Amino acid sequence: MVLRMELSERSYDILVERGALGRLGQYTNLNRKALVVTDDGVPPAYAQRVAEQFREGQVFTVPHGEGAKSFHMLEAICGRLLESRFTRSDLVVAVGGGVVGDLAGFAASCYMRGVGFINLPTTTLSQIDSSIGGKVAVNLNGIKNCVGAFYQPELVAVDSDTLNTLPERHFANGLVEAVKAGLLGDSGLFELFEAGDPHERIDEIILRSLAVKKVIVEQDEKEIGLRKLLNLGHTIGHGVESVCGLEDASGEGLLHGEAVAVGLLPMVDDPALRERVRAVLKGLSIDPDFPYDPDRVYERMTRDKKSHGGSITIARVRAPGEAYLKELTLEELRQYC
Repeated sequence: MVLRMELSERSYDILVERGALGRLGQYTNLNRKALVVTDDGVPPAYAQRVAEQFREGQVFTVPHGEGAKSFHMLEAICGRLLESRFTRSDLVVAVGGGVVGDLAGFAASCYMRGVGFINLPTTTLSQIDSSIGGKVAVNLNGIKNCVGAFYQPELVAVDSDTLNTLPERHFANGLVEAVKAGLLGDSGLFELFEAGDPHERIDEIILRSLAVKKVIVEQDEKEIGLRKLLNLGHTIGHGVESVCGLEDASGEGLLHGEAVAVGLLPMVDDPALRERVRAVLKGLSIDPDFPYDPDRVYERMTRDKKSHGGSITIARVRAPGEAYLKELTLEELRQYC
């Protein structure tokens, strides 16, 4: 199945097809240099399979975890591109999760003022959400995605066979974004989670989630208005993640989707729907009531890049498939912590 992100001259295909990782020549020009960026938590065979398909492919491996989204790693990637004499006709390819996609995409946007970028997501989180839309970034001083750009890929290829090697916790972590997508714009998608095991319908879940995001991004590429709906659960979630986020080697704390789950419940208007959402999240073995320090989370929320002039726009949900935006002062936002 191919979805087309329609963004004028920045349009691109979103391929959702099992086995796509090994058939890139059907979808893109392989007669160029490619720096394949991956992390050490991704099976090495994935990146190697991709690199071998290009005229000249190199693999660049970064450490697994949010800590890789740093200026240090950005400089290292750009340094490799320069050392290997990459030109603007060459490209960067991300093979991994959202961290790899953000980092590799931002490097592609910066090097030579922009080289080609292909995103090959290998986690549920990236396949369902972060691989499309063009947001690329690194973190700064503990604040997520504080320095970045809108830079669209030339191709996104989603191969759900790569999920077979994903730990169950990380599989469920990404599904939170699909629950969010269902609440935003597809009540049937939300109901899939109430109807049975998401493993059995993962390809449909991925496709429907991407379709929801695609429609929104096409109407508001640079997040001036409507695209802010995609931040449902993320205003509080990013604050919670900044305070309680999983450290690279600790094994404790929250993954991104788990933090978004905590931020999602307060944004649901109807108490009955809130309980349905809570039940769905718990069915994914995710705790939406994870305890946190509200003062510390609020402090991080006030530094959110989406705030402006002492106020912030949040996304809320009336019913599955019915979301809306609401403007709050930062002080009013405190009540949601």
